[in-house]
Parts: sequence; C-alpha cells; structure tokens
Amino acid sequence: MALSNNHICPVSNWIYNNTCESLEDGTCCTIDHIPLVSKCGNLPPESCFFSLICSLGAFMVMLIGLLRYAYVIEHFGPSWLNTVAFILGWICAVGLTMVGSFQVDHAKVLHYIGAGVAFPTSMLFIFLQSFLTYRMAHAYGGCYVGHIRTFLTLCGLVILVLSGVFFIQEGFVLQHLAALCEWTFIINILIFYGTFSFEFGAISTDTFLVLLKASRAPKSYKAGTSTPATPHAHSTSENMAMI
Repeated sequence: MALSNNHICPVSNWIYNNTCESLEDGTCCTIDHIPLVSKCGNLPPESCFFSLICSLGAFMVMLIGLLRYAYVIEHFGPSWLNTVAFILGWICAVGLTMVGSFQVDHAKVLHYIGAGVAFPTSMLFIFLQSFLTYRMAHAYGGCYVGHIRTFLTLCGLVILVLSGVFFIQEGFVLQHLAALCEWTFIINILIFYGTFSFEFGAISTDTFLVLLKASRAPKSYKAGTSTPATPHAHSTSENMAMI
C-alpha cells in the first residue's frame, strides 16, 4: 500500500536522489523513500494498517509465549530459563506495540525506543527457545527441531547486526541494505515462530492445568511452610499443662 501511494520506493530500486525538484517523470526516490519497515507504515492510510498489524502481532507473541511457557512446564518442569524467555517475549510484545502506535516521523523517540526493545528481546527470546529445545531433546524430533531453530537464530543474529551497522550509515546503498536486512529479519522470526507448530500440536487442556498449578505453587508452598508450626504449638501447650 505504501508503494502504491508512492510513499516508498520498490525494493528493486537502488538509485536515489538528493532532491526531487529536477525530476519530470513523477518518480521520487530520496532517502525518505527507502523501504524501511518503519517507513512502510509512516503515513496514512497504511499507517492505520501498520498499527493494527503490530498490535495483532504483539497479541500473537504474547499468546505463543504463554503456550510455549506452559508446554515447557508440562514436558520438562519448572525452569528459570523458561521463565526468562516468557518475560522477554512479553517485553517484545510491548516494544512491538510501541513501534506500531508511534510512527517514526511523528514520534521518533518513542518509535525508536519501541524498536530498541522489540528487536533485541525477540533475538534473546529465540536464543533461549533454541537452548530449551535442546534441553528437551528427549521428546520426539527434538534434536531435528533444535537444529532448525539454532540455524534460524544464528541467521537472525547476523542479519540484526548487519541491519544496525547499515542503518547508522548515511549512504543510500547502505540504507537500502538496512531495509533489506530488516525485512529478512522479520521473515526469519516468523519462520522461527512457525516451528512451534511441532510442539503446539500436542497441547491439550492438561497443558493449561499444569500452568494453573504452577501459578498456584507459591500459595501451596506457603501453606506447607506454616504446617510444621502446629505440632510445636501443641507441644508447647502440653508442656504448660504439665507444669
């Protein structure tokens, strides 16, 4: 939509101009028209759809993170790595919501804060999920899925670093490469999330029951710690009665 409204230039375009005043054919490709992800949702009407897609994406990240968290608890047991990955996934969702809510040309600081939160946390999330996959390799197909996720994680790390390096440069070609890296990174993340279908096919109501039991565990623990005090109280009262 942004391309059809001439708000960005096509990905296949590698020639940019400093200004568009001398152009007579109606085409205009300056540094403001580089097809970065943020630029594709910068102006209306595509900005409305960009905000909607980012909000839906944030919801899906939270949902997938919750399902994955419950699945790991059910098949592997409590793990602090699983908890950290779950928290990082939800932080990534917050950053993604900020990216979609604040357009880069209208609220640049908030937009970049959201991007600075979403991209690194998504990278850390898939890294921890790859590590957890190998720890759960006793499940059917665990190692095979782990190899796929590790490959996607390494690709995502390289692409994210290159995107940051190219983005801070001033050259048109390097900025265009940064745009390509951004879109490639997003596709890589989507493919990684798609690999969760291997485990989510086995999710049932028991998975959610395990999650509920895990959330109630601290209460039962507190109740368990208070029970040993009862015999002590009885023994104290008996001693006082004997006296």
